[in-house]
Amino acid sequence: MIRVRQRFDRPIVTDIDREVHQQLAGLNLQHRVRPGQTVAITAGSRGIANIAQITRAIVAHCVELGLRPFIVPAMGSHGGATAEGQREVLAGYGIVEEFVGAPIRASMDTVIVDTTPQGIPVHFDRLAAEADHVIIAGRIKPHTGFVGEIESGLHKMMLIGLGKAVGAAIYHKAIKDFTFQEIILAVADSVIRKCRVLCGVGIVENAYDETALIAAVPPEAFYEREKALLSQARSWLPRLPFPDVDLLIIDQIGKNVSGTGMDTNVVGRKYNDHAPTELDDARVRRIFIRGLTEMTHGNACGIGLAEFTTRRTVAQIDSEITRVNCVTAGHPTAAMLPVVCETDRDAVEDALSTIGLTPPEHARVVHIHDTLHLETVLVSEVYGKEIKSRTHLEALGGPEPMRFDQQGFLVPLS
Repeated sequence: MIRVRQRFDRPIVTDIDREVHQQLAGLNLQHRVRPGQTVAITAGSRGIANIAQITRAIVAHCVELGLRPFIVPAMGSHGGATAEGQREVLAGYGIVEEFVGAPIRASMDTVIVDTTPQGIPVHFDRLAAEADHVIIAGRIKPHTGFVGEIESGLHKMMLIGLGKAVGAAIYHKAIKDFTFQEIILAVADSVIRKCRVLCGVGIVENAYDETALIAAVPPEAFYEREKALLSQARSWLPRLPFPDVDLLIIDQIGKNVSGTGMDTNVVGRKYNDHAPTELDDARVRRIFIRGLTEMTHGNACGIGLAEFTTRRTVAQIDSEITRVNCVTAGHPTAAMLPVVCETDRDAVEDALSTIGLTPPEHARVVHIHDTLHLETVLVSEVYGKEIKSRTHLEALGGPEPMRFDQQGFLVPLS
């Protein structure tokens, strides 16, 4: 294996507090609010860079306007579909009352604020619905399962996030009968009209899992602005160093990394759980998952997209949390178990025996930490010539044997 460094474009926000303040100040919200009014600020379940600091800066601006802000978890069924579980998810990201300067009010209760033209009830977090205003904050990026002008971002937070478990379940069911775009536009229109949305704060990250852009958006511009931000996010998305891979080894997956544990925009399989399609950028034949992130709290959603894992990884899984999330999302195959091996060495040997006529010494193998962190990766020596021909890749040494410990487990990439 050869250790390789990838170079990506690296725009970055250097002063989070200042940028959030300037963006929100540009909306002149003082003309739309009155001192003493309450404002609910969303916080989701993804591992977004600087999310606690961004949330604190939004709170600070609201306080300057004389508002009384509070935080509401907006994460559908995550956290085991319990209020306490969702509080724990936020705490894992540093979003606690003492740091952000506002109370956190968690509830799984919703109210039905409208019915879409398709006959879908629009569920909305009860506590947010009782507030005088709502600020929708979240990361904008390509979705792991849906494709369109709007994918994962402010609109999805209004649907899935603030719809809580019951709303998320209904919308995911509706996707079987209507397109994602039809549902997202209809529900978002209802939420913006009925739920006093004050503004949005969109976050876009670069390929190094850093804050690259923060944009405050008025509700009437949500669709067009998010469409443009999604295009920007897609251009900054990290990639595997090579699109054709026989075996992809991933140290860890988790909900803080991606909705499917691993980003299908990176590994492929966005349209088919176990095979690349002509629409995927990456063509990966076999995937081996080595573990779960601590911050996923046992949620192994996405492990079903892999072919191999280990007994040690399976022991990390909280079956109930995983079941609730995958069933709510209408993606039960994401919770299915791959072939379970005793050690990493067993998993690698088994995987390489299933890639066809290619002998192991000629296999195209890529080893990554997770799909958010792709600056440094390990690739098999068969890629040696291609490394030299690509200006964005740098070999950090010569080929070395795969490093296993005495128990037969790989040394983590990090």
